[in-house]
Amino acid sequence: MTLDELRNLDPKDAGNWPLPVQLGSLMLILLIAAGLGYWQVWMPQLEQLDAGRAEEEQLKTTYLDKKGKAVNLDAYKQQLIEIEQSFGAMLKQLPKKSEIDSLLTEVNQVGLGRGLQFLLFKPGAEIKTAEMAELPVEIRVGGSYHDFSAFASDIAQLSRIVTLNDINIKVPEDANEKKNFPLVLSALAKTYRYLDPEEALAVKKAEADKKKSK
Repeated sequence: MTLDELRNLDPKDAGNWPLPVQLGSLMLILLIAAGLGYWQVWMPQLEQLDAGRAEEEQLKTTYLDKKGKAVNLDAYKQQLIEIEQSFGAMLKQLPKKSEIDSLLTEVNQVGLGRGLQFLLFKPGAEIKTAEMAELPVEIRVGGSYHDFSAFASDIAQLSRIVTLNDINIKVPEDANEKKNFPLVLSALAKTYRYLDPEEALAVKKAEADKKKSK
């Protein structure tokens, strides 16, 4: 069938078209319908299906994670108990309020034993938490680098916890200090003590009152 014959076909008389033309037109209509159906119906459904599969994988992962935690719940509880017991034992190793003065004296003696000269030894205000109290002490000592190193090593070996923070070593600026020692060490020493039951209760009450006031 020629192109001119196709052009002369009457759309209103499709029933009398040649059979090949009718079949071709039917195939074209089916293709157009399938394309419209894909874009208008199937495509959104496929996107929903992909989203559902992704959500399914996420839910499976969440389920397996929770299942693993549930299976090991008893082990987690036991581990928590052991951590609390260990932490409690460590707290009890901290000095009590009555022992702080002797601990500070011990720190001072360690420095003097290493030949250091204390230019400043100033305890600050305690910082209390629900479990312990932190006592900062500003120190400034004169000596040599070797003496400072030995002093820090001795502090680390004390039976009680004492840390040296914000350490600064420099040549003394004061003329008199220069005559007596080559270097000056400034630091913030921190030691910790165990709160008495009454103190711990007061701290917890203060924290609870603070939360209520917010």
